[in-house]
Amino acid sequence: MPITKHVEKHFTAGEVVRDIVIGMSDGLTVPFALAAGLSGAFASSSLVVVGGLAEVAAGAIAMGLGGYLAAKSDRDHYLNEMQREMQEINEKPEQERREVEEIFKTYGMEQKDIVPVLEKFQNDPKAWVNFMMRFELGIDEPNPKRARTSAFTIALSYVVGGLIPLLPYMMLGDVRLALSFSCLVTLIALAVFGYVKGRFTGNRPLLSALQTLFIGSLAAGIAFAVARAIAH
Repeated sequence: MPITKHVEKHFTAGEVVRDIVIGMSDGLTVPFALAAGLSGAFASSSLVVVGGLAEVAAGAIAMGLGGYLAAKSDRDHYLNEMQREMQEINEKPEQERREVEEIFKTYGMEQKDIVPVLEKFQNDPKAWVNFMMRFELGIDEPNPKRARTSAFTIALSYVVGGLIPLLPYMMLGDVRLALSFSCLVTLIALAVFGYVKGRFTGNRPLLSALQTLFIGSLAAGIAFAVARAIAH
């Protein structure tokens, strides 16, 4: 009888999706609010486009830099904790052995089953450190390229999201009409973005779309009100 190979389907790109969500969410709301505020101040479409593009450029750089520094901080934290754990294994091996025993006992393992593992760790300090990092401290090793990838992903997502509410101003000369279309395309983009995000993350796509639409609309509305108040 042929054996059907079991394939587990797990989503493993959570960090990338998180970066896209951060970049797209801000990219859709902040430039829209700025453009709407300038529209309320009776600015021309060309002025709205120039101001909007300048904000998208500055926002993408700032968001990308923030993502880079955050990811680099995670990497530095991991390396510092790993060095500290290695030092503890060298200086306090008995205490670390007891900690390993306690971890395995929480999984129902008996002492006789734990001893061979401790002997393996004794001969392989690197494996011991990796085990303690993950199961004692709950820290997984970050990808060494994570900082650059995060910066690029967030910045690019911000640019893509920021251009969407500006497109009507690029195509229409009437600033009031452009504002109406900008609101429409921004709301549609938020809904589509939320739906796709839900599909990728395993959540209910429709619910994710409604949540993203509500949160994005609320944020854009508040930002729009602030921009209008400042413009006046």
